Amino acid sequence: MPISANKLLFVQCLISCVTVAISAGHGHFSPPILPRFTDLFPHLTFNGSYSEFFGGPTKVRPSNDGSRIDLILDKSSGSGFVSKDHYYYGFFSAAIKLPPDYTAGVVVAFYMSNADVSPHTHDEIDFELLGHEKRKEWALQTNVYGNGSSTGREEKFYLWFDPTQEYHRYSILWNQHHIVFLVDNIPIREVNHSQAMSGAYPSKPMAVYSTIWDGSKWATHGGKRPVDYKYAPFQVSFTELEMDGCKWNRTMPVPLCSKNGQDDQSSSDPITGDEFVSLSQQQKVGMEQVRKSFMFYSYCEDRARFSVLPPECNERK
Repeated sequence: MPISANKLLFVQCLISCVTVAISAGHGHFSPPILPRFTDLFPHLTFNGSYSEFFGGPTKVRPSNDGSRIDLILDKSSGSGFVSKDHYYYGFFSAAIKLPPDYTAGVVVAFYMSNADVSPHTHDEIDFELLGHEKRKEWALQTNVYGNGSSTGREEKFYLWFDPTQEYHRYSILWNQHHIVFLVDNIPIREVNHSQAMSGAYPSKPMAVYSTIWDGSKWATHGGKRPVDYKYAPFQVSFTELEMDGCKWNRTMPVPLCSKNGQDDQSSSDPITGDEFVSLSQQQKVGMEQVRKSFMFYSYCEDRARFSVLPPECNERK
């Protein structure tokens, strides 16, 4: 039965309106069903794998069984915890529930770094969640630094859920092939280890950090909305901690499991297999869906900041 002109116009309008709403980051979004990397690795306890980074015992609060850790930010300081080991490559993940209400200026970070052992040539892979005036308006920033590079490679996203109501998983896959940022097992960003990235690609063993701190000078509207401590204390909760990779032994010149993905006789790299080498076509489609709908900043599109874009930006065209 033919569709009438009025019905066709209505359908076209409906599709257009839904597309605009999703693109703005506030409409209904059905996340694609993709392979769940977080199902492949065990959950860790705080005491067995992590230690306090800063803030003291009143602000770094593991549960009795160590399966959940709460971090506190108040006017005196923020807080954080850090992995006991450094890793050459691997899979690193945490389920995070963010503080509610007014959180402008607050930064919650889940990241990797080796600034403790390589302060002038450090590498870093960052998830940074940036607070806002309204609980649903948290922004997600990802970043990559390599070998002390001062060039931030930021990309920023809206979220398609309220991150204060439930736990959501934020995961980093890092190996010699690529870095993949995932949210609830959906890839949102891939950084390929290409010739263009060269020394800017993180390549030294890193520890895993989780923190909450005062980012008043830049986090919300470029610093126009500082932390308002009348809403303090701000509490963020972490659970389902996963961390599996090639551990760094500081007494050995090379890692026990090789960085080229080939197992040696003494140990094996747990992050091997085709699923870790490259994204599947299904994952690529899901990633592009998220990026098209929710990414609102990429350094590769910032001509005001870069007179010449970083070389890897040309590979993406």
